Amino acid sequence: MPWYSAVAAVLLLVGALALIIAATVLLLRSARKRQFLGTTQERATYETLHTASLAAPPLRASLDRDGARRAGRHLRALLGVPALMLADTSGTVLAWDGSAPAAGHDHEEAVSGHARSALASGRTEVVGPDDIPCDDVDCLLRQGVVVPLVVAGRPEGALAVYGASATTGLVRATTEVARWVSTQLELAELDRSRTAVAEAETRALRAQISPHFIYNSLSVIASFVRTDPERARELLLEFAEFTRYSFRRHGDFTSLAEELRCIDRYLLLERARFGGRLQLSLQVAPEVLSVVVPFLCLQPLVENAVRHGLESRAGPGHLRITAQDVGNEARITVEDDGVGMDPERLADTLRGETKPFADVPSGSDRRREPGIGLRNVDVRLRYVYGDAYGLVVETAPGAGTKVRVRVPKFHPHAVQEGPDDS
Repeated sequence: MPWYSAVAAVLLLVGALALIIAATVLLLRSARKRQFLGTTQERATYETLHTASLAAPPLRASLDRDGARRAGRHLRALLGVPALMLADTSGTVLAWDGSAPAAGHDHEEAVSGHARSALASGRTEVVGPDDIPCDDVDCLLRQGVVVPLVVAGRPEGALAVYGASATTGLVRATTEVARWVSTQLELAELDRSRTAVAEAETRALRAQISPHFIYNSLSVIASFVRTDPERARELLLEFAEFTRYSFRRHGDFTSLAEELRCIDRYLLLERARFGGRLQLSLQVAPEVLSVVVPFLCLQPLVENAVRHGLESRAGPGHLRITAQDVGNEARITVEDDGVGMDPERLADTLRGETKPFADVPSGSDRRREPGIGLRNVDVRLRYVYGDAYGLVVETAPGAGTKVRVRVPKFHPHAVQEGPDDS
């Protein structure tokens, strides 16, 4: 055998071995991948849950044309049907997703009627070929299942699927998916309600800015007009900035630095009225100044300390505010050595069981029920961060009051918007 023939034979053998090795590596990788993904049942469960998770966000936004369109394709994949429709309460088609022949406008009038019929009956309805007029002999949409979407006992729309047949399994699957969609719509409504409550709480805080405080501040400013015009001008500017911040319309969150600046203006006005009776200690870690906090979450605590703790105290009173950097949290404390509060009565107020002004004479602002501002802040903190972040209050008659606040440094719902120039 010539030498070059022997070399060619060796090369062919080496090439064959290389192919065998490459094929073995590919098979091993494929086997490992299948093992990593789990069994067939586990993979099917994952795919189902993943598809449902993709459909949830558009539904949680609202059942409009855009949300229905984005959710529809995932719902159709979830059910594995040729076509799927979502309609509103009037039966108007919000979204049609399907690749079957003649799907779309040729069927829109018919499927809108199917939706209205199901919404009127309040029950799942199965439609057959007689209910789906179509001249296309190749059309795959011969039967369908239509299910009303019910939220809090009232119809919010309809879900319909279409295919070659409407089996018992498809009816059950469509009914369960419609129930899941209804749950997502109900959660979206709950989110909107909670947001509205939070906005109402913020408006209530603005409304609770004491007319007594405003009257006293303006009276103090007026008293300096003749004796110390420069001091009067300074206090008037601080009063204007305080009210501008308190009544701003932009955003539900602010920085801790802005909140502390608002408190500083408030205390500047109160100290002008109290004179040397109001003593202040402030200790703030620079690292937490940029932490985003709910708007007006600290000023009511300071106002409560001054009005209900120190104002009724005989002699000087001390107010201490601290903000510490503790791991992933900012921890803020507002403490006074004033007259304190009845712990049981305060607990009732924080639970919402004490009516404001229950034992306060009509028209009296100065003796306004203590703890109402604390409850407002407590409710908003729990709404944003969860129940673990409610206020912690230590108080007793004659022993002063200490209020502790914990705020995560980073939270997806706590986003500071730009400044309000209005």
